[in-house]
Amino acid sequence: MPKNKTHSGAKKRFKQTGSGKIKRQQANRRHYLEHKSSRLTRRLASDQIVTKADESRIKKMLGL
Repeated sequence: MPKNKTHSGAKKRFKQTGSGKIKRQQANRRHYLEHKSSRLTRRLASDQIVTKADESRIKKMLGL
């Protein structure tokens, strides 16, 4: 059997926590930040945990 390859886009976007959950960054914090409130940009700075619905698909892409 050939080896499974890790999805190149997924490995740049997701990280696994110590407990096995998948972390992701939030969108909308790249540009036009002068129009967004400080409260919003601070909130978008924190990482989020991937939902259960998407978790199995992402783990498969990461080879976990």
